[in-house]
Amino acid sequence: MMSVFGTVQPGYEAVREAFAVGQEGDAGDAQLAVYRDGRMVVDLWSGSWSGDSAVILMSCTKGMMATCVHMLAQQGRLDIDATVTTYWPEFSAADVTVRHLLTHSAGLPGFARSTGIDAEKILDWDACTEVLAAADPLWKPGTAYRYHSLTFGHLVGEVIRRITGQTPGQFFRSSVAEPLGLSLWLGLPADEESRVEPIFSTNPLPSVDETLAQLASFGIDVTEPVLRTVMEDRQAGEAAGSLFNSREGHAAEIPAANGIGNARSLARMYAALMGEVDGVRLLTPDQAAVAAVPQTDDLPAAGEFARIPTPHPLRFALGYEAPRPGNPMLGSSSFGHTGLGGRLSFADPDSGIAVGYTCTNGSWNVYEGADPRWLPWLDALRTTL
Repeated sequence: MMSVFGTVQPGYEAVREAFAVGQEGDAGDAQLAVYRDGRMVVDLWSGSWSGDSAVILMSCTKGMMATCVHMLAQQGRLDIDATVTTYWPEFSAADVTVRHLLTHSAGLPGFARSTGIDAEKILDWDACTEVLAAADPLWKPGTAYRYHSLTFGHLVGEVIRRITGQTPGQFFRSSVAEPLGLSLWLGLPADEESRVEPIFSTNPLPSVDETLAQLASFGIDVTEPVLRTVMEDRQAGEAAGSLFNSREGHAAEIPAANGIGNARSLARMYAALMGEVDGVRLLTPDQAAVAAVPQTDDLPAAGEFARIPTPHPLRFALGYEAPRPGNPMLGSSSFGHTGLGGRLSFADPDSGIAVGYTCTNGSWNVYEGADPRWLPWLDALRTTL
């Protein structure tokens, strides 16, 4: 069986065993941390890692940004139903609200190739936000949704910057990470670089060209604007893949994807959304309840995506993911966010459980159901509870 290191509190021994089962045969390293009612009860890692090692978190970063938005809302500095132009006057789509940004229903799911935002330009904050400020939504905001895989971070991040005067990474650091003592960054300092482990994938997604050819064979119109824009964004993401293992990529702020940290810190942050952790609580019970309400159940997929059979469709609350078959978390009260390849972070208010799971091998395909590495220890957690 896979060697596992770290500790569990009495009663959580089965979680340790299940974590080892889930990692058996995995080519990479992983971490699992669990808090219950504000106290760490599981702190495990496998392979050559330590519990203090860090890794790119991919879209778990979106949960970090959602947390910032809800903190600003409860401080009275942000109205989720206000238009984006309230805070960002240069933003031209006057009917897009902050809620639309948080629920991936704003109609701005990608940087079209014509805008010039490519693998190099994605590091240029001003270039990215200027393009988004001038863009026309590809559907009427709030009437459909499609995952804003990269643009979510710049859209939400610029709203945070306009309100606070800080970059989203600076605001997260001062308002979330420092009060909780987290090893969690958006924009990694140079003196933390040695802690970061490189990522890879033994199960990469099909290329954009392969995907388009398959969709075309099903009779899908691959020239339709929403689908085309999303695929162009994916193509730029493929080209930018090496950035995620570079100092340049770690130092930048790409708030949809390049947060860096470890499982301990993810779990601790989500624990502080539900209750006090060493005297720090991030959200009030009312704000946490608002954040977790599913928002997209009655919305169709946008454009040609409505015609593509999707056995495990994404489901969103306000900035966080809501439970679904491909990401069951611990049940209907859970909210959090996955990251491309298998990173996972969430809170479950009904049980008081908060989870962080990180991995170096991004082998999980979001379209194939839940990551098999998660399932043993999720089952063990349910049994323990």
